[in-house]
Amino acid sequence: MSPRQGPVSRRSRPAKAPLSRETVVATALRLMKDEGLERVTMRRLGAELETGPASLYVYVRNTAELHGALLDELLAELLAGVDRPAPGQPWRERLIALLSEYTELLFAYPSLARSVLTLRPSGPNYLRLIDTVLGLLHAGGVPAGQAAWGVDLLLQHATATAAEQGSRAEAAEAEREAEDLAAAVADAPEDAYPHIAMARQELFAGTGGQRQRWALSAIIEGLRVPIP
Repeated sequence: MSPRQGPVSRRSRPAKAPLSRETVVATALRLMKDEGLERVTMRRLGAELETGPASLYVYVRNTAELHGALLDELLAELLAGVDRPAPGQPWRERLIALLSEYTELLFAYPSLARSVLTLRPSGPNYLRLIDTVLGLLHAGGVPAGQAAWGVDLLLQHATATAAEQGSRAEAAEAEREAEDLAAAVADAPEDAYPHIAMARQELFAGTGGQRQRWALSAIIEGLRVPIP
């Protein structure tokens, strides 16, 4: 029979790392990558950090600010090579590539993309993203006023494209709905829907990447329209 073990002093336990905004955001980012944004609640985050949920509001005011901080962390890696463009790469190609990479980044986190649509991120990396887009539009000769309005339109389009991805279950349902629409278009009688009949083949042509690049190009070209 083993001797009875006495009480363990709390002093013998490893000391917890002090709480900080960086620790809170890093833990939330790990949880999001492992389990999805839906599981990143203040209660769950507090349990991971061995503290009460109320303690976290010292470092992030609310869930919206936390989501903005998560986006900012993800953008750090995206922007790491933005100042090293390929030699001779035109400004338009650089801008489309940047926005496409931003969209691809959010494809992995559609719930975060949906959250970003309803909040105004203000972290340093998001500000750098805005500044970079404005700089590329300036390099293309887009007037400052149109560029200022256009940066919101471009980022909103990229974010919304990623937000539409949804979860795996939602994506499967959306694919079924797309198939239903394609079937309805294919069966639409020409006398009732003459314009659909003319564009029947083109309505679903092209890959997602082609459509995304075309949409961004169309928006960029339209930014030259004067502000009324």
